[in-house]
Amino acid sequence: MRVLGIDPGLTRCGVGVVDGEVGRPLTLVDVNVLRTSSTEPVPRRLVTIEKGIDAWLDEFEPDVVAIERVFARSDVSTVMGTAQASGIAMVCAARRGLPVAMHTPSEVKAAVTGSGRADKSQVGAMVTRILRLSAPPKPADAADALALAITHIWRGGAQARIDAALAAAGRRSPA
Repeated sequence: MRVLGIDPGLTRCGVGVVDGEVGRPLTLVDVNVLRTSSTEPVPRRLVTIEKGIDAWLDEFEPDVVAIERVFARSDVSTVMGTAQASGIAMVCAARRGLPVAMHTPSEVKAAVTGSGRADKSQVGAMVTRILRLSAPPKPADAADALALAITHIWRGGAQARIDAALAAAGRRSPA
């Protein structure tokens, strides 16, 4: 399975591609951060993010896109920018008919570090170990994008199998 993980943000949008399957070592394909300037109008920034995500989808042809689920913070402007970038990512994937999986920050932290309360440095350190890298991806948005892809491979693949089994039995997933 090839997963494009996206850590949405209006100023820095982390993108990372990981190949792998449950029970096997995972492989980093590529990682980067799409950046926009806060001095640009928001619509122009969203177009920059859209073009960047489209380019990643074209180049790496993932099987699924895993995006961090937006959660409420105290800073409304940060939430808005994150939600807007997240929406752009979903549209880019949907245009290609790709499945989109949403994972919460605590779910990602728990999957990668074993604790839903891990800090950014702990996530970066575990991404480095899991993908056998020489150094943590920088900035943290890049490591977070890879953590999303890892989480989806480890958890999303299992959930897809559960959902398929339930569908075959004529039942729906409780989620």
